[in-house]
Amino acid sequence: MTKLPVRAITQPSHHGSTNTTTQQTLIHRPGHCYQLHRPHLGLKHHRGGGGGGGGGGGADHEDDCDDDSASGPPRHKQPKISESPQSPPQQQQQSQSQQPPQLEPNQQQHQQQQQPMLAAQVPLPQPLSSKNLVYMPPSHLQHHIQRVQHHSPPSLNPHHPHQHATPQLRHKQQQQQQSIQNQIPHPILTGGQQQQTDLSQQQFESWPTTSHISCLYPEILALIFSRLSVQDRGRAAQVCSAWREAAQHRSVWRNVEARLHLRKHSTPVFQCMERRGIKRVQILSLTMRRGLGDVFRGLPKLQSLSLSGCYNMSDAGLNGALTGAFPSLTELNLSLCKNITDASLAKIAQYMKNLEVLELGGCGNVSNSGLHVIAWGLRKLKRLDLRSCWHISDVGIGYVAGQSQEAEGNMELEHLGLQDCQRLSDEGLRHLANGLGNTLKSINLSFCVLITDSGMKHVAKIQSLRELNLRSCDNISEIGMAYLAEGNSKISSLDVSFCDKVGDQALQNISQGLYNLRSLSLSACPISDEGIHKISKNQQELETLHIGQCSRLTDQSVFSIVENMPKIRSIDLYGCTRITKQGLSRIWNLPLVSLNLGLWQELSR
Repeated sequence: MTKLPVRAITQPSHHGSTNTTTQQTLIHRPGHCYQLHRPHLGLKHHRGGGGGGGGGGGADHEDDCDDDSASGPPRHKQPKISESPQSPPQQQQQSQSQQPPQLEPNQQQHQQQQQPMLAAQVPLPQPLSSKNLVYMPPSHLQHHIQRVQHHSPPSLNPHHPHQHATPQLRHKQQQQQQSIQNQIPHPILTGGQQQQTDLSQQQFESWPTTSHISCLYPEILALIFSRLSVQDRGRAAQVCSAWREAAQHRSVWRNVEARLHLRKHSTPVFQCMERRGIKRVQILSLTMRRGLGDVFRGLPKLQSLSLSGCYNMSDAGLNGALTGAFPSLTELNLSLCKNITDASLAKIAQYMKNLEVLELGGCGNVSNSGLHVIAWGLRKLKRLDLRSCWHISDVGIGYVAGQSQEAEGNMELEHLGLQDCQRLSDEGLRHLANGLGNTLKSINLSFCVLITDSGMKHVAKIQSLRELNLRSCDNISEIGMAYLAEGNSKISSLDVSFCDKVGDQALQNISQGLYNLRSLSLSACPISDEGIHKISKNQQELETLHIGQCSRLTDQSVFSIVENMPKIRSIDLYGCTRITKQGLSRIWNLPLVSLNLGLWQELSR
């Protein structure tokens, strides 16, 4: 055996990116390859046996490799120990079959230094307890095993390049992997329910938090924001950039009506509204002469515009704003704009051909000429409110109903408000019956003092009519109710409140002909328990009954209602002071949604 000179050998590090350079000694034996001398393994001294050619023993360290022919009787050769890396269990088996090697002081010191290093590389399994158990998602399990295997010592790592795949080693590797899996925390199952223990702050931050609201898709955030109030939607857009992007989605602002005070030029405001898809605007105040023009220019797809209560709105402001066709607008509210005249209506009929709703309540300067241009230009109109337009007469209603050769009329009209039109008479109702008998669904004739019972003949001919309001029509009596009943009217809602001539006989006429009735208002009418009894017998499908301020009603009326109207949902007993607690106790048996007992407790004492 020949000892080669000491040389520097560079070995790659298995746990880092840098290479380490150490001084190693090569030992040459006849018939063997070069192998590194590692004194920390504690190899035995091999002293050679007799014979000249035999190849003999000798020590594997520098102090015992001087000669090959030692004196003394020949000895059997010790079995050669493999210098490949061995796992701790294999070393323990060999140490039990052989005597402990006799090491010199420098070797013992080197081995003592290596043992703590090996012990540090092989961590001992720690006992598990419920305090250090945490929940790990199954998707992280394989990654955790690979990480532990990568940092395991070479003797326990099956992927190590210098590992020999012996059966004992493979068995030990399987045991080591099983031990690693046993140390991986799993959810604790108790009673069929999963109990997750508290996570440490470091583990919680290292795991992906995909359930946080910030990780939701913008479409889902937009759906959530659409259920908030308008103010909360604006606040949500100020949280972060992701929320701002989601809050600007058009679905968040669908059907939202923006309320603005136009006091100065606000072009950026309208640009922001256009990006969010806002198509409904209500102008609360208008102090600028050209402010309405900014609305039309900034929101070219505007669908609904309300100028209700803008008293300083005039023909000049509206004519200056409407410089071209505006086909997207379908709803326009000019209620209480008292400076609007027929000239503005001519401009509207020219540039807003697709209007379906036009509110002109309180516009006292609108006359029959304005209705003429409306009947000429707004052919798609479905709702028209002419409340308190005192200059409107039967002639203008004839234009709207298409009963004049000068205008074809608004033949798609469904709702017509003629409240407080003092010049309207029964002739106007005849025009409506002849022209809009198949389309008109609702008429408001309240406070029209010139409407009489004869006009109810024409109203009964409107087969499409479902709602009729005759509130405070002083000339309507039981005769008019008889005309409605005889004409087989399909009215489902009738209001004859404050009609002084509607009494018990009128209720009998209503009960004998208006079988589709679902809502009936008789507030302040001179009716008694007899009339309520008649109508409760024949109108069992009634759901809403208003009999407030009918001072002649007693508990008998309540008993009749409870016994004969099982579908009643709303009752108004405001001011019915003759109804006692006994009658009220019977009302609680009904499936009521609304009950008005105003002034009852105070006046019944």
